[in-house]
Amino acid sequence: MIAVLQWTTLAVCALVAVLRVPSALRGENRSLFGIFALATFAIMLSINAIYLPVDAWLGSENYANLILRFLIYGVVLLAGYKIAKGFDAQRSIWLIAGPVGLTVLALVTVATVVPFLLANTAGSSTGLGTLPDQSANNVDLIKLYTVAGRFYPSFVAACLLPATMRTMRSGLPRLPRSGAAVLAVGASAMILLSLSDLLPRHLAYLQYFISSTAILGLVLGLTLMWLSRVLAAKRLVRR
Repeated sequence: MIAVLQWTTLAVCALVAVLRVPSALRGENRSLFGIFALATFAIMLSINAIYLPVDAWLGSENYANLILRFLIYGVVLLAGYKIAKGFDAQRSIWLIAGPVGLTVLALVTVATVVPFLLANTAGSSTGLGTLPDQSANNVDLIKLYTVAGRFYPSFVAACLLPATMRTMRSGLPRLPRSGAAVLAVGASAMILLSLSDLLPRHLAYLQYFISSTAILGLVLGLTLMWLSRVLAAKRLVRR
C-alpha cells in the first residue's frame, strides 16, 4: 500500500513537471518547472527501489538521504517564495526569504549536516530506519537529524497558511481559491509531519500518507494557481 502511494505520488509530480516543459523551453515561468522537477527527484529518493542503488553508487553511507533533505529544502524555499509572491503576501515573503527565513534555513542546515556527519550512517537504509543506535552522550543523532529535516518545511508552511486562508475567503474566482485551498491542505500536512514522531508505533505508517499529502498539496496547488493565471491571461486577450 505504501509503495503504491509513493509511486502514485511520483507519477503525479513527474507528469506535472513534464507538462511544464514546453513553457519552460519558451522561457515562461521556469522557476515553476524547477520546483516540480526538484519535487520529482525528491520523491524518487524516498522510494526504496530507487534510493538503494543511488546510495550504493554514492558509497552506501546514506548520502542519498542527505541529498534528499536538501532537495526538500530547495523545493520548500522556492515554492514558498513563489506562493507568497503570487498571493502578494509581503509578510510571508519577508518571513521566508528575509533575514528571519534565511537565518532559520542556515540553522537548519547546520542542524542537518552536523548530526549526519557525527552519526554512523554506514549501510544504505531508506529513511534511515534500520540504522543501529546512534546515541552519543544521550543524544540520538539520527533523531536530531530527522527533526531538523522536518522543521524547515513546517516553518515555511506556517508562514504560508495565513495567506492561503485569506485567499480562500477572498472574492477571487473559484480556480485560484481552489488552488489556495489545496495549498492550505499541503501546508497543514507539512506542519503535521513535523509532529508525526509523536504517533504511536502502530500508527507510524501514517507518516507516509501525511508526507504524500504535503507533496501533492504543494504540487497540485501550484498547478491550479498556474492554470488560473493562464486562463485569466487568455480572457484578457479575448477582450
